[in-house]
Amino acid sequence: MDQEQIHEETNELTVERSHGPRRSVLDLAPLELDCMNTLWPLGEATVRQIRDRLAERRARAYTTIMTIMDRLARKGIVERRKSGRKYVYCAKLTAEEARTHALQQVLENFFGGSKQRMIEQMDALCPARDTSAHDDSERSSHDELNAEAVQR
Repeated sequence: MDQEQIHEETNELTVERSHGPRRSVLDLAPLELDCMNTLWPLGEATVRQIRDRLAERRARAYTTIMTIMDRLARKGIVERRKSGRKYVYCAKLTAEEARTHALQQVLENFFGGSKQRMIEQMDALCPARDTSAHDDSERSSHDELNAEAVQR
């Protein structure tokens, strides 16, 4: 009964806890998100593996990462299984799912559901350069993001 469950409600990813408030993907603290961004490409990892990868950018204590991963498990964002004396963590949602849900929340909460206003804001943040200076992959990615946002 205390078990956390991930639900999709009105296009939002929320984590429901019987003993606490609802949480969303946007509620992840910066270090929690760093841990998730480290875990996603690995598929599954131990605290030590996550800490070692994070140390390439900024060193963190093993116990700090252990606490963060425990919190993510309690929130229902990751699953963990015992392997010998350590836990192995695996994300319960993909990076793509997390990005999609976070963007849906931003669209609703900051732009009142207006895809056009969100695209205009994105364009203001990243003004178009001379099209000859764009590489094909960047232009393709931008076009895909615009098309995806307009579809929703």
